[in-house]
Amino acid sequence: MANGGAIGHRGHMDSGADPRVLVVDDDPALAEVVARYLRRDGFDVDYAPDGPTGLERALTTLPDLVVLDLMMPGMDGFEVCRRLRQSTAVPVVMLTARGEETDRIAGLDLGADDYVTKPFSPGELAARVRAVLRRASPAAPPPAVLTGGGVAVDTRAHRVRRGAALLDLTTKEYDLLVCFLTHPGRAFRREELLETVWGWRIGDTSTVTVHVRRLREKIEDDASAPRHLTTVRGVGYRWEP
Repeated sequence: MANGGAIGHRGHMDSGADPRVLVVDDDPALAEVVARYLRRDGFDVDYAPDGPTGLERALTTLPDLVVLDLMMPGMDGFEVCRRLRQSTAVPVVMLTARGEETDRIAGLDLGADDYVTKPFSPGELAARVRAVLRRASPAAPPPAVLTGGGVAVDTRAHRVRRGAALLDLTTKEYDLLVCFLTHPGRAFRREELLETVWGWRIGDTSTVTVHVRRLREKIEDDASAPRHLTTVRGVGYRWEP
């Protein structure tokens, strides 16, 4: 979570080795198809047949990314993702047979980086994995402390305070806030935020709208009349210090 406690994601992206992907799915036939496409794209693929095994393997081996099925008996993907986020920032792509927006948002709020709805093209999944890994690759770090609008972000500890209060932000809420604080006064289109924060070149921009609304509820005095995270009509959003 963004208020601290998770260890950094070690990964192998900067070591020259093939990126390592862990596929967690109780459908071995589907997992085999997914693994075949990912290996063809140059990924080193491991497999876990259920939630508990996948969680243990992810925490033990720290892969570069986890492809996680949502609906599994015993421990579902929501619970696996929640427990992963307590310990590590490893990127997660969720697989779900459900198309409801509430399920997608629930997964994203738990810290999933992307989702793919079944039935899907294995080629599309491989492209999503590549996009998430590009997003997770090391980049120039933001300043150690970002401030604005009564909010202070400690980017090294991933802690956010509003006054004296420590805020509990989801991963994407935190990333959105850092993006805005890093570029005060700049108007962002929803499509820009979708690519910058989620790493998606194509996708449903309502995801951005929902996350902005929830972020406002945590950082604004009145979320219905925001002073800092403002709407730019016909464009998107802008941070006003």
